[in-house]
Amino acid sequence: MTENSQQPQDGAAPQLTDEEMAYVLSLFEMARTGDTENLLPAVRAGVPADLTNGKGDTLLILAAYHQHEETVAALLEAGADPDRVNDNGQTALMSAVFRGNETIVRTLLGAGASQTAGAHSALDFARVFERTELVPVLQEHADR
Repeated sequence: MTENSQQPQDGAAPQLTDEEMAYVLSLFEMARTGDTENLLPAVRAGVPADLTNGKGDTLLILAAYHQHEETVAALLEAGADPDRVNDNGQTALMSAVFRGNETIVRTLLGAGASQTAGAHSALDFARVFERTELVPVLQEHADR
């Protein structure tokens, strides 16, 4: 630990230094901007593939929402859980459906993403947000 880090008390998580916190925040920014080139080595070096921010968003959810196909695929390959649910009951699949990105929807479904994880089914989400072009894709994978 660095000199600014505090030892955990009674099982509490250690406090991060400003530098450590900046690094963690940069990882979420990499997911948002699709900076796979820098994000993937960090995950391979030990950053949890399912790292979550204060809203429960995972790196995968952010990459899917911001439509970064390569980053989504790389995170899935690195072991990210496609069914993690954020604090709003949303998953990476729901993010991809909301944004209307068929490639990411197919990538997530191919990785085993559940259409019923989260607060709503992906199919209901597609209908509510009028992503009718995705309904056949979701129905095609419904029985898998």
